[in-house]
Amino acid sequence: MSAFTLHSRGDRFFGYANGFLLALFVLGTLYPFIYILAASISSGAAVTSGRVFLFPVDLTLAAYERVLSDRMFWVSYGNTFLYTFGGTAMSLLIIVPGAYALSRHQLRGRRFFNLMVAFTLWFHAGMIPFFLNMRDLGLLDSRLGIIIGFACNAFNIILLRNFFEAVPKAFEEAARMDGASDFQLLWKVFIPLSKPAIATVALFCIVTRWNGYFWAMVLLRGEEKIPLQLYLKRVIVDLSANDEFAASLLTSRYSFETVSAAIMVASIIPVLLIYPYVQKYFSKGILLGGVKE
Repeated sequence: MSAFTLHSRGDRFFGYANGFLLALFVLGTLYPFIYILAASISSGAAVTSGRVFLFPVDLTLAAYERVLSDRMFWVSYGNTFLYTFGGTAMSLLIIVPGAYALSRHQLRGRRFFNLMVAFTLWFHAGMIPFFLNMRDLGLLDSRLGIIIGFACNAFNIILLRNFFEAVPKAFEEAARMDGASDFQLLWKVFIPLSKPAIATVALFCIVTRWNGYFWAMVLLRGEEKIPLQLYLKRVIVDLSANDEFAASLLTSRYSFETVSAAIMVASIIPVLLIYPYVQKYFSKGILLGGVKE
């Protein structure tokens, strides 16, 4: 009886310790979002002086008024939507058929093709060869280059391939008996049964492209084509050296910090709105797609 009691006390202590550590982790994760939101609706003087911690000080929407009145904010926002959802659609058009083909055991050279896809997870050509390829294809300073240049991802192909391989053979055999072609098999059987994995891959693509910064900075030259992340860099770095903008701060209630915070809040809203709809598929897609039977 005493051993059972000690075991129960140990379990309770372990549960309390886990709960405490998880609470610290959640607070550490949420605090940056809370601070950015509070800073975006506080006065520039309050943020600069370090008086903003959890709650806004000297409540004002001046930073949002400054951001929303800038035409380049809306241009970059539209570009980001185009790169994100156009690029995600292009990625799915390549990844889904590619993963289906690699999951077919009757594919000649299947082992070789799978090895070549997996090889790119460990080794890749690097930045300079990719840049030269984009230049030779005429895709520098091009929206099309950002959309199609990063459409294929080996990890996503392998994740979806494993999910396709886990689909029961009975479904495929029944469809074959009804005369279904490979295209019909993919469209009417595998895709409907693989919604969790496809939603997971789509979420990966959306988040990656929405946060895309480096390659947009390398490949794009025209200001009208920059995404939201480059616009944020322009506000922080370029405008800080602008004497006219710096002078306007003296008579306004916003600052570089509050304007940057307002842009950050605006940039994370779409992802926060999308994630709840695909979250129910996310865990299942990762679990089933990461296990090969």
